[in-house]
Amino acid sequence: MIYCGIDWAEKTHDVALVDDTGELLAKRHITDDAAGYKVLLDLLAEYGDTDESPIPVAIETSRGLLVAVLRTGTRQVFAINPLAAARYRDRHSVSRKKSDPGDALVLANILRTDMHAHRPLPQDSDLARAVTVLARAQQDATWNRQQVSNQLRSLLREYYPAALDAFSIWQNGLCRHEAHEILRLAPTPARAARLTRTQLQAALKRAGRTRGIESDAERLRETLRSDSPRQALLVEDALGKQMLALLVQLEAACRAADGLAKAVEEAFPQHPDAEILLSFPGLGIQLGARVLAEIGDDRQRFADARGLKAYAGSSPITRASGKKSSITRRWVKNDRLNHAGYLWAFSSITASPGANSHYRRRRDDHGDWHAAAQRNLFNRMIGQLYHCLQQRKLFDEHTAFPSQLAAAA
Repeated sequence: MIYCGIDWAEKTHDVALVDDTGELLAKRHITDDAAGYKVLLDLLAEYGDTDESPIPVAIETSRGLLVAVLRTGTRQVFAINPLAAARYRDRHSVSRKKSDPGDALVLANILRTDMHAHRPLPQDSDLARAVTVLARAQQDATWNRQQVSNQLRSLLREYYPAALDAFSIWQNGLCRHEAHEILRLAPTPARAARLTRTQLQAALKRAGRTRGIESDAERLRETLRSDSPRQALLVEDALGKQMLALLVQLEAACRAADGLAKAVEEAFPQHPDAEILLSFPGLGIQLGARVLAEIGDDRQRFADARGLKAYAGSSPITRASGKKSSITRRWVKNDRLNHAGYLWAFSSITASPGANSHYRRRRDDHGDWHAAAQRNLFNRMIGQLYHCLQQRKLFDEHTAFPSQLAAAA
């Protein structure tokens, strides 16, 4: 066997090849372009890399064009955690010396000695990888929208609390088009006090409202004209300009989140696993796409349901030493999948009688707090999802929660 290690960087990469005995066979310094990739593939082919006997490659990242080139064919690519690679480096030298060619050699030796302890990148389909890109981007856009919205809310509390009171009746008030039109029309309390009913009605119509315009305009006019403490006039104008700058960022974040959500709605239903995922209570298109994005569609990725539960961070972990033993939650996990699981379990409590009964039993009989009971429910449901995906079956309430449903009845 021959093993390859690549220490990657932004513009250049270092490559090292070793054999079974750890002897360095070849090393190259390649550029991050088509010419450099050709040099790398030619080097691998020179040492016997074929579809029948591919050379495994270790690299400290799982994305990028270099990884995409390496994943062509049947070649296994191992994404090694940089912290793990740093620990392996100390096995070969106590002087703490470091160099890029040396790191490439360390990565190659990791595969030579401990390839069984590391997992190659999953062989997901192109559609699953596309859903992964869109779902993660939509999740990031949603988090960014919430962050900018919180910044805007904090700023309005400093000088314009009447605006927050006016928008509080709407769900996600600051993210709605009506709020954006009114804030753009009246960025300060002084200008808000001069708004007329006609101006407010026109703003609501520009935002796309078709019903309840007159009543909402009257309510907004009364709220915005209510007496409240005010900043100095010059300070208020300056804060209004800062608010308008934040409003531009919030509008861009809202458009990005909505656009990516539509892209997910178009791509996710085309996947063969979408029907199974959507059959589970609490999973919609957006949340189901996030779950698929993190677990993929490579059925060989997880050996059993326990592996998937550990990857999701839903199963507990035992720490034992001497006479002391403790069972705690997992801290090393896929944070995106764990976050999606939290929302999934929370939604399934109201969508599934069996899930609700299981949650109540964990709270009442076992004394779990809300988060622990919800994590236990997620642990059970993701195990059921693994079974359904392996057997190509849809979710069945009576099969999933037979004892809970009987107890509830």
